[in-house]
Amino acid sequence: MADSKHGIGGLKYDTSKRHWPNEANVFIALILIVLVFEGLGLFTQGNSFLFDSKGRFDSIFNEQRLKIIILQVSIVGIIAIGVTQVIILGGIDLSSGSIVGATAMIAMSFAQVAEVNGSPNPKAIFLEQGWVDLPLIIPLIIGLFCGIIAGGINGLLIAYTRIPPFIATLGMMVTGRGVAKWWSKGRPISFPTEDFTLIGNGFGGWMPVVIFISLAILFFLILKFTVYGKHTYAIGSNEEAARMSGIDVNRHKVLVYTIAGILAALAALVLSSKNLTAQSGMGVMYELDAIAMTVIGGVSLSGGRGSIFGTVLGSLIFGVIISGFTFLRLDAYYQEMVKGIIIVGAVVLDQWRQRRVASRA
Repeated sequence: MADSKHGIGGLKYDTSKRHWPNEANVFIALILIVLVFEGLGLFTQGNSFLFDSKGRFDSIFNEQRLKIIILQVSIVGIIAIGVTQVIILGGIDLSSGSIVGATAMIAMSFAQVAEVNGSPNPKAIFLEQGWVDLPLIIPLIIGLFCGIIAGGINGLLIAYTRIPPFIATLGMMVTGRGVAKWWSKGRPISFPTEDFTLIGNGFGGWMPVVIFISLAILFFLILKFTVYGKHTYAIGSNEEAARMSGIDVNRHKVLVYTIAGILAALAALVLSSKNLTAQSGMGVMYELDAIAMTVIGGVSLSGGRGSIFGTVLGSLIFGVIISGFTFLRLDAYYQEMVKGIIIVGAVVLDQWRQRRVASRA
């Protein structure tokens, strides 16, 4: 009795069932990882990881490294926002990286200039048709429409043919990569218009971060306060119960996967704009990076639990690890090993947490 207190109406509150929100645990993990890299940097190189130890900047922080960390996760972070909703729904999306590649190629081909240094653009796909120097809105609409088609097909297959999400999105992953290579016969597409370059380079190069944070705030509010969010969590928690409660589960699945496709397409527009070129190999492994950010952020692969805020924290952890390995001058393949270990570790932790919560119920 000493561990319980009376609540409203004489009900007892068991303090042993109190627990930290998952986001708090992820934030603590982020701080610990930063401290580990700080200690390793000072011990092995005599340099700080995040702080300016040489007086090169006006701030006490190493602003250049902070900018690199945030920028390198922002584009994949846009994809991760869509993947978060898919996983909360109880699904998975392996196609987002290929959607990036296909969308980048198609959209960039409608964003090319007619002339380069006074001569006809040698890489212009639609020069003969006159589809060059087009207004920004045209490649934007075409790019987002690619995302709608790909995401919509994923959703329709999963909802109405009952194909497992893994298989449906795996098929789209292969198909999307094939479209990216076929569109220009594997050749890169370059020389975009000045307006198109602002998508990835506006605000002094911070545009990808602005888009990522804006979308994170938007979808955090949508998932938390709208019917769309409630239905997403309900289906992920218990699909049959959601169906019996009157939720149109199939339509909602199509909507969630379509949104994920749109966000992947938007990431493609930002990436191709930032790099000033589109290549068929763009977006390779982005789907796994996005899933890793989501899982690290505390989103349960079983569905029904997680948040956009957790995914943002997970993306920062992801960026810190990548930047930390570069800071310590470790070879790139170690990063891939660590990614795999982190994903497996996060899933094991999630399973342990679920069993623990179930045992307390």
